[in-house]
Amino acid sequence: MKKVEIIGYKRANLGKAEAKRLRNEGLVPGVLYGGEQQVHFYSPMILFREVLYTPEACIVTLNIEGDIYECVLQEAQFHPVSEVMLHVDFLQIFPDKPVKMAVPITTVGVSPGVQAGGKLVYKMRKMRVKALPAQLPDTVQVDISELELGKSIKVREIAVEGYEILDNMSNPVVSIDIPRALRGKMGANAQ
Repeated sequence: MKKVEIIGYKRANLGKAEAKRLRNEGLVPGVLYGGEQQVHFYSPMILFREVLYTPEACIVTLNIEGDIYECVLQEAQFHPVSEVMLHVDFLQIFPDKPVKMAVPITTVGVSPGVQAGGKLVYKMRKMRVKALPAQLPDTVQVDISELELGKSIKVREIAVEGYEILDNMSNPVVSIDIPRALRGKMGANAQ
């Protein structure tokens, strides 16, 4: 699992005016939950790039004035028009407590349906999993080597080891769509 360090500073003043002042200076107010007490902090906006704009799931080492916390990103709020980051929430993790996290999906193998001219379609890009921090997977791997034209793989068909999938078991993960040109040929062959 990718690890990213973010350096932050404790916030003395809380409230809208203080949060607005921080944002105007290029800083993002945030809160760390899950520990003995909540920690209010702020960090430079640029430090969140590695966490937010990557398809990988990552564990964040939050360094707030020398206090080190292991955590995962819980939520990031953005301005609806300017898309400037407004606020960030982190959840502290502990080695003996399970954590819930969205993990990216990757495919493994070559699909016979794709080789026959079909198109691989991701119905889900990330999957919610629950595991101890040491057992969190980097990605959820989906084997598509048996996937034929017009078929899909559902969540319940994915082999898991050391973690639990929290998404609905009947949801499709990937499928092979039949292109329009092939549909006509398949219909003609059937007759």
